[in-house]
Amino acid sequence: MRRSHVVTLAILFTFLPIASPLYAQAAASQTELIVIDANAPSHPFPHFWEKMFGSGRAILSLREDYRSDLRAVKQITDFTYVRFHGIFNDEVGVYSEDSQGHAVYNFSYIDHIYDGLLAIGVRPFVEISFMPNQLAATHTLHPFWYRPNVAPPKDWSGWDDLVRAFAQHLIERYGLDEVAQWYFEVWNEPNLDFWAGQPKQETYWELYDQTAATIKKVNPRLRVGGPATAQAAWVDAFIKHCAEKQIPLDYVSTHVYANDTAQDIFGTQENIPRDRMVCRAVDKVHSQIKSSRMPNLPLIWSEFNASYKNEPEVTDSIYMGPWMADTIRQCDGLVDIMSYWSFSDVFEEQGVVKTPFYGGYGLVAEDDIPKPAFNAFKLLHQLGDQRLQLDSDSALLTRRAEGTLVLAVWNYAPPEQSGSPRTVTLQLKNTNAKRAYISRVDAEHGDVHHVYEKMGGPRYPTQKEIQELRRAADLPAPETDRLDHGEITITLPSHGLAVIELK
Repeated sequence: MRRSHVVTLAILFTFLPIASPLYAQAAASQTELIVIDANAPSHPFPHFWEKMFGSGRAILSLREDYRSDLRAVKQITDFTYVRFHGIFNDEVGVYSEDSQGHAVYNFSYIDHIYDGLLAIGVRPFVEISFMPNQLAATHTLHPFWYRPNVAPPKDWSGWDDLVRAFAQHLIERYGLDEVAQWYFEVWNEPNLDFWAGQPKQETYWELYDQTAATIKKVNPRLRVGGPATAQAAWVDAFIKHCAEKQIPLDYVSTHVYANDTAQDIFGTQENIPRDRMVCRAVDKVHSQIKSSRMPNLPLIWSEFNASYKNEPEVTDSIYMGPWMADTIRQCDGLVDIMSYWSFSDVFEEQGVVKTPFYGGYGLVAEDDIPKPAFNAFKLLHQLGDQRLQLDSDSALLTRRAEGTLVLAVWNYAPPEQSGSPRTVTLQLKNTNAKRAYISRVDAEHGDVHHVYEKMGGPRYPTQKEIQELRRAADLPAPETDRLDHGEITITLPSHGLAVIELK
C-alpha cells in the first residue's frame, strides 16, 4: 500500500507573515529539523479528544442557538456524546409532589432535550444532577446563576424511585439497544460545593451506591460511573470502595483544568505550567486505575480545558491551538475519552452572556461565531487513527486508514508571553510527495479578533457585523507550495498551529 498510494501529510500550525529581512534571518538561523518517516513504528491513535463535549445545562439544549452550535461542532469533529448539568433541575420539570406529598413525574422536557440531541446524531452522556427542590433535604443552592439545589435527598427511597422511573422511561422511549450505548454519571464534582452532603466523601458514596444499584436493577446493560470529581480527586478511594462493597462501576470519571494548582491535584508546592497540568493529572489517575483492584476500568475525563476561569486571552484566542495539540500528544494512551468543556458559549453559569468574547469555555461564541479553538479542532480532526514515532515534543505524526500521513506541529508559548517564531524544516522519508497544501489558524486566518477590534469591540454586534465576524472566522482554502528535494521549511509564530498536505 505504501508504494502505490499517494502520501498526504497534514501539518497543523498557525503562521504569521515574515515582517522583515531581519526576522527572516533570525528565524533561518534557528531552524529545527524534524524527520518524517512514513515507515516509523506506530500504534493505534483513537480520537479520544473529540468523542465528547460538555455544554451549558440541560434546559439550554432546547434553544435553537445551542442546537445550531451543536450541529456546527458535530460537522467538524463528528463527536458522539454531550454532557451537561441539571437534567433533574426544577426548570426541566421532571419532579414535583402533589398535595399529599406523593411524587409526580413529567418527562416532557426531558424527551424534547434528548430527542433534539439524537436528531443531530449526538448521544447523551447523562450526568444525574441536581436535586429537585421538593425532594431535597435542605434548600442548599449553588452560587451558579441558575441556582441548582446541591443537597442530598430528604428521602432515599424517593430518590431511588425518581432514578428508576427516569431510566425506565428512557428505555421505553428510545429502546434498550440505544440507551445501553449512553453513559450514566452520578452527580458533578461532589468534592466541591456541588454536593452539600456531610461528610462529603461518605455521603457521596451513599449517593453513588444507591443510584448505581437502581440503574442496574432497571437493566444491567446500562453503564454507570463516577465519581465525577474536580481536581482528579477521590478516584483511588472510590475504586477501592466499589471493589470492596461490590458496587457496580463501569468506568471512572473525573475533571481537571490547566490552571488548577499542584497543591489541589498532587498535594505539592510545584509550579506546574498550564501546558503540562492536564496530562499530569490524567497520568496520575491512569496509574491509580492500573494499580487498583479494577485495573481495566475505562477512564473518561468528563471535563477539561485550558482554564476554569473566564480568560479571553486563553479560551478565546489562538493560544488554544498549540495547547490543544500538545495536550493530545501528551495524553495519548492514558485516557479513553476526554470531554472539552464546552462546545458552545450558549452557557449561563456566570449569568447571561454580556459580550461576545468574555473568555467563555466554548468553541463557538455568542451569535454562532466560531473561535480559533473551533478551527483548531477542525484541523486536528484530520489526524489519522495510527500514531507514528516522531522525535519531537512539539509535533505529532499520524496515518489515516487509507495511508495518508498527517502531522501536527506547533509553537507553544504561555498565553501571557508573546513568544518567538519557530522555524522548522520537515525532511520526508519514504514518500515521493512534490507539493505542499498548507492550511493554517493564526491571527490572520480563522481568528475573528482583528475584525472585531476594527469594529470597536461592540457589545451587541449588529446582524451585518455578525455576518462579517462569521466570515472572518472561516478558514481559507489551503495554499500550495512546491517541495524542494523532499523538504519544506516553515516558520511558526508564537502560539502557532496548522495543516499541510503533501502530495
